[in-house]
Amino acid sequence: MKKLIYILGAVIFTASTGCSDFLDINETPNNPVAVTPNVLLPVAQAGTAFANNNELNRFGSTITSVTAGAGNLPARYDIYNLDGSDFNNQWRFEIYNGALITYEEVINAATEINSPSYIGISKIMKAYTWALTTDVWGDIPYSEALRGEEIVQPRLDSQEEIYMGGEGIQSLFDLVREGLADLDQESLTNPGTDDLVYGGDLERWRRAGYSLMLKMANTISKVRPDEARQIIEEVLTANNYMLSNNDNLSVTFGSAVGSRAPIYEWTYVSIFENDMMISTRFVNRLQQLNDPRLPIFVTRPNGIYVTIDNGFRGTLPQPQDTWSRFSAYATGPGGQGPVRLITYAQTQFILAESALMLGTPGNAQDYYQTGIRASMSLAGLTDEAINAYFLANPTVVTLSGSQEENLEKIITQKYISLFGNGIEQWNDWRRTGYPVLPDHQNVVGIDGTRPVRAQYVNQELERNPNFQIVLPNVPVWWDVTQN
Repeated sequence: MKKLIYILGAVIFTASTGCSDFLDINETPNNPVAVTPNVLLPVAQAGTAFANNNELNRFGSTITSVTAGAGNLPARYDIYNLDGSDFNNQWRFEIYNGALITYEEVINAATEINSPSYIGISKIMKAYTWALTTDVWGDIPYSEALRGEEIVQPRLDSQEEIYMGGEGIQSLFDLVREGLADLDQESLTNPGTDDLVYGGDLERWRRAGYSLMLKMANTISKVRPDEARQIIEEVLTANNYMLSNNDNLSVTFGSAVGSRAPIYEWTYVSIFENDMMISTRFVNRLQQLNDPRLPIFVTRPNGIYVTIDNGFRGTLPQPQDTWSRFSAYATGPGGQGPVRLITYAQTQFILAESALMLGTPGNAQDYYQTGIRASMSLAGLTDEAINAYFLANPTVVTLSGSQEENLEKIITQKYISLFGNGIEQWNDWRRTGYPVLPDHQNVVGIDGTRPVRAQYVNQELERNPNFQIVLPNVPVWWDVTQN
């Protein structure tokens, strides 16, 4: 099983981090035929983590001023320059022909052997992967996707229908609810060590499923506040969401060559390792907040932070081995990660925002402070150090302003806690406009504006007439802040 995961990592990394299309084939590269669920599940989970942690993460981290581009693709992202040549391998090999089709195979194989626990896990993770995909691209093939030769040119369903459902279209929330119901059924075989997230602990999978519902409800809360409020209250009533950092929905990779998390590979190992470094803006933000997570998050090989501003086009600092980069907090000491897809801190910030903006049960201040504590604890700070920070920085940890000022505080702390997950940082900025991100230097792109979606990949535009060019300055459905 480990060998299969290692092969997946090597194949996807090779396919997705390069600029060539030498794996441009018609067959699914990691879709084994007649394989049992215990073999398929870790491949699918690793595929989702790979999609979150690889090129889309490089883009998200750069566009939100966490990292700065020093060369190649990150240098283009840094000045808002996107087109249809970006993310082809992410779309095709990591998502559609990778994680999504493999979850479909897990569900089919588990149905054959009457093992709904595998089905439930796969539906929850499939919903997460669908949400990731539509959040990045907007309208996507969904209800007609993954049909193979049956439908070779699937229609695009609207993002609203994907989230909320429509005629013949299951909502992502109902997909999660189905998965939760499957977890409650008796299963002839259950996952164990083949489950890379919780080792077969179904109770923690239930908490992950409900926490995913919180995340998705939070995503749509600006455009559909009433429905978001109802879903969040549904989760609060069930009272079965993440309870601690131990419940984080995280995927741990290996430390051997070909099995490591992509964030480690492109930070320290591959030919892309000097394409980016940590942004001066991110370091300045945390220094202004006296944030003790900064030296834990960001490396300083020569004792000082060596960074550049976003969009910088001057002479890069030398030597390159002094650059500040993602630390072991994000990459793992040997590349293991973990890749954090949803965290306990994240759910607490979601509940803080919801209590503040939607009036859902609970105290926004309590959720907010719990989120900060959870993030600091996850970074390795002791309770004593966290208490000392709270005592010394009351204006940072207290929601004492207007509703909008308090929202900015919540999202800014959430942004910091999401270090290493550029997609979620980008999602929150698009959704709320926070944290405030001044424009980068030397920007180009469409109208010189920060991208609010990825452009459809050229290969889909060429082969499927249902796709039309949508430029990166066009907000997705749930992004009413940028409209």
